[in-house]
Amino acid sequence: MYNILIVDDEDMIRKLIRKYAEFEGHTVTEASNGMDAVMKFSRDKFDIVIMDIMMPELDGFSASRKIRETSNVPIIMLSARGEEYDKINGFEIGIDDYVVKPFSPKELMLRVDAIMKRARASEKKEENKNEIVSLANGGLVADFTARIVYIDGERANMSPKEYELFFYMLRNKNIALSRDKLLSDVWGYDFFGDDRTLDTHIKILRKSLGKYSDFIVTIRGMGYRFEEK
Repeated sequence: MYNILIVDDEDMIRKLIRKYAEFEGHTVTEASNGMDAVMKFSRDKFDIVIMDIMMPELDGFSASRKIRETSNVPIIMLSARGEEYDKINGFEIGIDDYVVKPFSPKELMLRVDAIMKRARASEKKEENKNEIVSLANGGLVADFTARIVYIDGERANMSPKEYELFFYMLRNKNIALSRDKLLSDVWGYDFFGDDRTLDTHIKILRKSLGKYSDFIVTIRGMGYRFEEK
């Protein structure tokens, strides 16, 4: 079971999520704004954070940035808005999922479970690997153990989900990967899969890869493939 930090300025939403989370055996701590969330996160250890965007004192984006300065804890962001700009902003910060209000609390708990299972499986997998992959005559280097990517000698600034997506595609280089498979294997679920979530992450990843962005090839009507040019 997980120790969950729920952050939302609406008391009814916090109580609703708490009800479903505690029913499944999770431990819950509530925060009513971003500042409160950052303070509680600095004092206690949480497995996952559910973070609203629009809050007083400190909004969800700013609070998530503060948390990301010291931790890669999974973050699910809640928002009443579903604009792509907000999603890209959140994903660039390093959130793991984006849920638009109104939402099903049962589905939210399934997302929590899927993300945590994936995160813990990834941690165990990386513990057993000591691998560095070099592409483009050393211009693009991926250190799987340290979770670091270098582009022309400079360290790339990627979010945790970008690393996961990039490393997965790199391990499956030259293989056509469907959208469903990428969502299932990288996000840890399939029936919650959203093509827009994947496409947004691909867009952000390409931006991070700079001049090597064309290594990610779009397969029309199917998905993507990573190939060295």
